[in-house]
Amino acid sequence: MIPARRIRGICGPSCASIALVALLGIGHAAPAPNPAAGDWPQWGRNLAGTRYSPVTQINTGNVPGLQIAWKVRTGDDPAQQQDIRNLPAFEATPLKVGQSLYLCTPRNIVIAVDAESGAERWRFDPKTDTRGHFLVTCRGVAYDESDSATPIEPCHRRIFAATLDARLLALDAESGKLCKNFGDHGVVSLRPGLGEIRPGYCSVTSAPLALRGLVITGALVLDNMSTDEPSGVVRAFDATTGRLRWAWDSGTGEPRNDSGTDALYSRGSPDAWAPFSADTALGLVYVPTGNRTPDYWGAWRSPPEEKFASAVVALEIDTGRVRWVYQTVHHDLWDYDVASQPVLSDFPTPAGPMPALIQATKTGQLFVLDRRTGKPLTTVEERPVPQRPVPGERLSATQPFSIEMPSLHPQSLAEADLWGLTPVDRYLCVREFRSRRHEGLFTPPSLQGTITYPMNLGASSWGSVSIDEGRQILLANTNRLASIVQLIPRAEADRREAAGETMYMPQRNAPYAVTITPFLSPLGVPCTPPPWGTLTAIDLKTRQVLWQTPLGNTRDLAPLGIERPYGVPNTGGSVVTAGGLTFIAATTDRYFRAFDTTTGKELWRADLPAGGQATPMTYISDQSGRQFVVISAGGHQHLGSKLGDYVIAYALPK
Repeated sequence: MIPARRIRGICGPSCASIALVALLGIGHAAPAPNPAAGDWPQWGRNLAGTRYSPVTQINTGNVPGLQIAWKVRTGDDPAQQQDIRNLPAFEATPLKVGQSLYLCTPRNIVIAVDAESGAERWRFDPKTDTRGHFLVTCRGVAYDESDSATPIEPCHRRIFAATLDARLLALDAESGKLCKNFGDHGVVSLRPGLGEIRPGYCSVTSAPLALRGLVITGALVLDNMSTDEPSGVVRAFDATTGRLRWAWDSGTGEPRNDSGTDALYSRGSPDAWAPFSADTALGLVYVPTGNRTPDYWGAWRSPPEEKFASAVVALEIDTGRVRWVYQTVHHDLWDYDVASQPVLSDFPTPAGPMPALIQATKTGQLFVLDRRTGKPLTTVEERPVPQRPVPGERLSATQPFSIEMPSLHPQSLAEADLWGLTPVDRYLCVREFRSRRHEGLFTPPSLQGTITYPMNLGASSWGSVSIDEGRQILLANTNRLASIVQLIPRAEADRREAAGETMYMPQRNAPYAVTITPFLSPLGVPCTPPPWGTLTAIDLKTRQVLWQTPLGNTRDLAPLGIERPYGVPNTGGSVVTAGGLTFIAATTDRYFRAFDTTTGKELWRADLPAGGQATPMTYISDQSGRQFVVISAGGHQHLGSKLGDYVIAYALPK
């Protein structure tokens, strides 16, 4: 049912008073003002990343009447490519500003279409080199308006796009032409300071963040290939000129401003591949981080690499200096990097609303932090976790557990929990389970093979969570799948490679390679109990689960298309509206759904022509005043969903 492969992101004098308030913990500043009600100008709609729209034209009473308003094809169809071994995925969320939508295709073609009709306005093909890339995708672009230029000048309104082959592009939002004053005729190379980059080892998959005259981006560094890989540096460029303003190196923890030099950033340092968020009033950008390469060997990590890995790091927007850091996993050996965009919200407490950052994690835990200081607003305990690492490795004796917020994922897997379509199927899962190691969450990787639950796909990933700002409800889509993580001694791994076997995660120069396989029965069915995908609503006022439902059915996974409401693997995110609706696709069954945010009842679904592994968006057309809901439907090779190149808009009948 699931492909047997790895399923696999100093403010200055004017800010002195804000900094003092943050340090003292008194008062609070709101995030940046929300955009115009009918627009969607940021990847998460606003810099806070709430994915909440205040529009109400489509609501719980009329959503069953939604119909396709327009449908376009981008022309970048992976199903038509001669070679899809590099695993394409269409994960883009369009932006809507004025009368245009802006989006990117898996191979970084940037397209503008008319918001009312879907008619193409322009396209720009950067001719991205995708050779060697494990995942070929682009989740979005950024929009920015110049403060200094007049509206009639070219590039007064700009689209920023980052590419898989490590370039940052600035395009005129009106024409799609490169902004000649930005970098080298519209292009800034992200390769300086990274040293040797093998094909596919460094790419940008998430949208940059444009704010306060800067465009800020991290990058994905390919996991588990070697101990010597490019840096996970985060950089901010002048949005007009493309000049490097600062670079934060997670290998040292310090910012640098060395534009024009060839000085190398720390090799293999923790990367920041997931989307960022920001609070402009506090002058902070919030960066979710991954691990030092490789993921499954950590004995050689330096103190800064330990401190800034699998964490949320608050950087000063203007300087790149660290204001605070909060780590969600200590000495991460499970690929539990922080893969979700941090979400900013006013969190209800007995003392009144507090300026919070809510961080969803791959372990299924929700950390609620004061976004001024990084201190938890809900109880977090350090608890003992399983020990006995492989020779040469070390472990953290404890891990943080967010005990006051509901967990989105079970924290252990018992033999009694194992599942199968038939008694024989389940017996084979039990036999496999008994031959492996599993002592609950954070059981370390082992030579015999460790059952890791959740697997490295995570409970929550880059789709993050959404927050209904009016109802104070958090929506989270999650996965509940396990994998077998087995370390292979270096000598044995080298012998296997010499014999012609491909080691997909060789961890070169480390004492061990690693193999990761989904924990499935011989029928290809997860050995973990359903639901394998869920949608959960949490009331932030009571901090309790409001409702939870399986997300997706087995139509496109099971033999003969049999539909069972078991929940299915999903990737992407949700959108919530003031109309009381939660829209989400994400699942492998190719349905696009609308749920009642308060009750969890499914109110509408549409059958997509390809997998909808993207986060939708919604907007009001300036031309007609109609509300549209848009989803990119192009599938995901990792999950085995049907591939395509569709962008589809739904609306009520005129």
